[in-house]
This record gives sequence, C-alpha cells and structure tokens, in this order.
Amino acid sequence: MSTIPFLTLAISIAAVLGILLGEVRYRGIGLGIGGVLFSGILVGHFSHEWFGLTIRTAEGLTTAEGSILGYVQEFGLILFVYAIGVQVGPSFFSSLRSMGAKLVGWVLVIIVMGCSIAMILHFIGIVKIDAMVGMYSGAITNTPALGAANQMIIDMRAVLDPGVADELGFDSFVVPSAYAMAYPFGVCGILLTMILIRIIFRVNIEEAGRQYLESKVKGPRIETANITVSEGHFAGQELEDVPGVREELVVCSRIKRGEDLIVPHLQTKLEAGDVLHFVGPKSELEKVANAIGTMVQSAFTTTTRGTNKVVQRIVVTKRDVIGKELGDLHLEERFDLAVSRLIRAGVQFLPSHHMKLQFGDYLNVIGTKESIAAAEKAIGNSSVELHKVAMLPLFIGVILGILLGSIPIPVSGVPAPMKLGVAGGPLVMAILLSRFGAPLTGNRLRWSMPAAGLSALREIGITLFLSIVGICAGANGFWETLTNGPGLTWVWCGLLVTFIPLFTVGFLAYKFSKVNYLVLCGMIAGSQTDPPALAFANGLYSNPEASSLGYATVYPITMFLRILSPQVMIIIAVLAAGV
Repeated sequence: MSTIPFLTLAISIAAVLGILLGEVRYRGIGLGIGGVLFSGILVGHFSHEWFGLTIRTAEGLTTAEGSILGYVQEFGLILFVYAIGVQVGPSFFSSLRSMGAKLVGWVLVIIVMGCSIAMILHFIGIVKIDAMVGMYSGAITNTPALGAANQMIIDMRAVLDPGVADELGFDSFVVPSAYAMAYPFGVCGILLTMILIRIIFRVNIEEAGRQYLESKVKGPRIETANITVSEGHFAGQELEDVPGVREELVVCSRIKRGEDLIVPHLQTKLEAGDVLHFVGPKSELEKVANAIGTMVQSAFTTTTRGTNKVVQRIVVTKRDVIGKELGDLHLEERFDLAVSRLIRAGVQFLPSHHMKLQFGDYLNVIGTKESIAAAEKAIGNSSVELHKVAMLPLFIGVILGILLGSIPIPVSGVPAPMKLGVAGGPLVMAILLSRFGAPLTGNRLRWSMPAAGLSALREIGITLFLSIVGICAGANGFWETLTNGPGLTWVWCGLLVTFIPLFTVGFLAYKFSKVNYLVLCGMIAGSQTDPPALAFANGLYSNPEASSLGYATVYPITMFLRILSPQVMIIIAVLAAGV
C-alpha cells in the first residue's frame, strides 16, 4: 500500500478506536476525545512493528511519512483553534474585563509552580537539563515550548565545552524523547484534575452551565407578569407613560382587552380592565404593578389561541440589517408587531432600540401572520443562511492567523525569538475577526459561523491532531523507552509538574474565588495550552462557550510565558552550575 492511503488508514483507525474509547464512561466520567491520543499510540506502535512506519531516522532526520503526518497534525490544530476563536470572539473582551485578571492571576501561579517543581527535580539529581526541559514541555503539553527549549539546548551546546555539556545534559535528542514520554500522561493529569474537582465538590454540570449563561446577562434575570389596569390609575393614559416603558426597563408585548388581543404601541391608550403582558426584571415589574394596577395570574395574554395573533421567533440572517440598531428597523411602525425578547447564543435579553443586531440573533415577536411574514423578508429568517458556512472568511482568517503566528518576538538574552505559532496566531486572529471583522468589512463578510459548522471544524481538527500525535509517539519507540529506558522516570516527573500545580490552583480557584466550574476547566486547559483538554472540557456541557472562553482568556499570556519559561530554566540551571 502506498504512503498516502496507508497513513490515511492509520489515522482513521486511530480515530475510530479513540472515539469508541472516549465513549466508555464510569459514573458519567470518561476520556472523551482524549481517547484518540491513546489509540494513536497503539496504532503507531503496531504500524512501526508490523509495517515499518518510521517518523524519524536514527540520525534525527524526519522521514517523508513524518513530514506528511506533521503537516496534517498542524493543519488539524489550526482548524481546531480557529473554530474556538470564532466561537468565543464576540464575548471575549467583555469576559476579559470581568474575570480576565482573576483567571490570569491563577494561571501565573500554575506556571511558577510547574517551573519550580521541574527545577527541583533537576537540582536534586533526578533529571538532567535536557530531560528537565523536555519533560516540562511534555507535561505542559506545549509544542512551541519544546521547540524553543530544543533550540536553546542546541545553541548552548555550541558554546559550552563538550565535556561540560555532556555532564549537565545538553543532548538535543533527549529533549523530544522526554517530551513524548510526558505528553500523553500530561494530558491525563489535566483530565484527572478536572474530574477530581468535579467529584470533590459534587459539581452539577447543568447547574454550572445555567449559572454561566445567566452571568452573561447584564442585570437581573428577565421575568414576565400579567398586570391589570385598575380604574382611576392609568386608564386613559398612553402606554409610554407607564413607568419604565419609555426608558426600556420593561417591555409590553401584548394587551388583552375583552376578547381581543392587541399588539401594543407606545401611543396605545390604556383602558380599565386591560390585562398587559410585561417582560422585564422582577423589581421593575413590581413597580409597574404598583403604578397602574394589580399583578394577576391570568393566562389570557400568554396564549394567542382563538385570536388572529401569533408569537414567533425570527432569526437575523439578512446582511443589510446586521450591525444595525434594533430601533432603526422600526418593526412596530412598519409591520404592526411587538418585540418582546432578543435571544443571542441562548441568552435572553430585554430588547432596546440601541441594541445592535448580530447574525443569528432571534427576535421574539407577536403580530398577525401577514405582518410577521413581511418582517421576515426584512430581517432574513433564512434557515439556509443560518446553517451555511462562509468559506471565504474562514480561509482569509487562517491566512492572517498563520502570518500573525509567524511574527518573531525577540527577547533580550534569549537565542531563539518567540512566536505565537500555528496554534496562537489563528486563535488570536479568529477572536479579533469574529468580534471586529464585520464592521471593518462593511458587513459584507460574515466572520461568525453556525453552531453545526463550528462543531464539525472543532471535532475534525482535534481528532486529526490527537491521532497523529499518538501515532508519532507510538512509532518513535514510545513503549521501548517507557519500559526499558528512562521513560518511566520522565513520566512520573511530568505527572508531578502537571498535576500538583493544576490541582492546587483548581481547588483554590473553585473554593475561594468561586470561578464557574466550566470556565475553570477551560482555564486549566488554557494554562497548559492543551487542545485535547479543551475538547474534553467542551464535551462536559451542551454549550461549550464557557470552557472555550476560559481557555481563550488565558491562552495568549500563557503561550508567551510557556515558551519563555524553559529557556529561563536552562539559564538558571547553567548559572547555578557555575559554568
């Protein structure tokens, strides 16, 4: 079998076995997409033993098979992180203002603790410098850190005396070997941390998801109330005179008058006995009831049965209205309908005239079938557009992300410049474009993506990435190094570097900082810049926004410090040796 079909078959087998392994659960807990990593190791091992699959030669050169797998692995990673950036971009900056400092502070503690543990293991003689930085990079599952560490090992060996270099440990072949040993179990350490915190605190995932969604809404929760206009109160006055209506603190979505159901307008004159259906915060609804009449439990206004009015949701898909303020559409005047709610990403908002519409927003409206049909033409309401993935913005974003990730960031005293790389560049660019891309392109390009498209992009990308990481580790002698070499030592050292900082900070952040569990899982994955762990966290709840947002909030600063940290560790170790 030729190379391409063989590698495709190996990747597919690893993906199938890993997905099946990830579906195995005990008391609701399983590996999730992380199972693909371990099936990949198995497939890689037997592909090497039975079919001679080789990723690197004995001289350390990459084979043709290794180059192909390396490309597909990086491309999968690009797709995964870009999808994550598009998903969290619209709410990223508001999240950064509200909880960014808290999350970044905890991540700094994780990084300092991890570096300290790795250096202690070196100074007490368990690992040499090359194994220390390789094991550290694998334990934090950060490939750019591995590249920076390996390059500095090469640069330092070139300027040191050969005997001193061998004694301290400056072998560039040891660094990736230690990385390969620590990486799979580093992923396990992250997943174990998330699972243990969930068990210890008996976290209810559905409750955590609900709390996160509620926290996105600025102000108190939206409720509804039916209020009867009393004689002598507001009878004869216009609806806009009701406290809170003109200020848009409450919305009146319909009025029951006798047997008729009326679509209200600001100039609608109220009559005694009218039952008004209001939407708004509980405190404002109570003010309205005290001012105009009595709050009742009547169900008259909650149903349109027997009337010519219907309640329907219209989704914003038309390019011309995206970015416009809701008030600019003049829906009440043009189509004689009322808007009671705006639903964005599953969260309900009280509509206001100054609220700017985004693609995929749902407007909850009431009116006649004819008026709603006319409004649909103005707003879009196209299921085809809603589920269509725009390919042009996707690949423009990938191009810009790769270019951003390739920009070198020089650091004084460090031989190799730092970069965001193929993981950081596309992620940052996707966040920026999904938030600012539409207005910058005059709303001609849609930088957001439908939920189904995002899900497919994420799952395909992470499955390719994980399966190939596992295959490369298995084919590079993972089992031999683990059983007959220093691999087991590197594994245990890596687990210490991974687990102790993550569990300590995770416990403290959830217990004392009251960080939402789903956001915490994303932060933990982001502190290791680990896509497999993020995929696991995303699978905990039906809406992966909370974990993705926690990941993206800490990712940029984490990537910078993770690349810098092994280089600083090497400098400290060399200075401590008195060289």
